[in-house]
Amino acid sequence: MSDLDPYNHVNNGAQCNYFDMGRSRYFEHAFNAKIDWLTFKYVLVHVELDFRKPVLFHDAIECESRVTEIGNSSFKMEQCLKDANTGEIKTLCHCVVVYFDREANKSERIPDRDRELMLNAN
Repeated sequence: MSDLDPYNHVNNGAQCNYFDMGRSRYFEHAFNAKIDWLTFKYVLVHVELDFRKPVLFHDAIECESRVTEIGNSSFKMEQCLKDANTGEIKTLCHCVVVYFDREANKSERIPDRDRELMLNAN
């Protein structure tokens, strides 16, 4: 599968990768540390995309990410892919991320320190 369709649009799978990178950068910014994916306890459990305008191959794109709501063991995040030159929103992403204990195979309460860091990162 190509990252581009026949019309030179960046396909939805590639855009999901852009949002993954945006979430990773958000976590590194919020927690002020490089993420160790072998021990990182946050997992993506839901993603919803709205494709508003096509992202073209040569578009300069940036991903903005912010936490919109924090629950007991999960939080909601809103992200958008924007044209870096015009600010035009190309694609919106709404997702849910869960704090997850891999050994117990269940969600856990988000630590208070993480809550504070995520709220301050917005």
